[in-house]
Amino acid sequence: MVKMMKSEYDFSHAVKAKFYTPVDQIEIPIYLDKAVNDFYKKAALSRKIDLSQMVNSILKKEMEIHKDLTPGE
Repeated sequence: MVKMMKSEYDFSHAVKAKFYTPVDQIEIPIYLDKAVNDFYKKAALSRKIDLSQMVNSILKKEMEIHKDLTPGE
């Protein structure tokens, strides 16, 4: 069964940009390899912290090590 479009639609009660999210607020999912995920999940569990906290901490340290890679910052 094919549904046809109506000849008119009522947008008088529509909300502009109801589902809009600014680009700088979009969370991008990061997928870890299984071995990496398992390793850091175990390490985070032993330290009683969240996996995201663990990975962010490591990445922040990496940023400090490699700060010369982004000139002007």
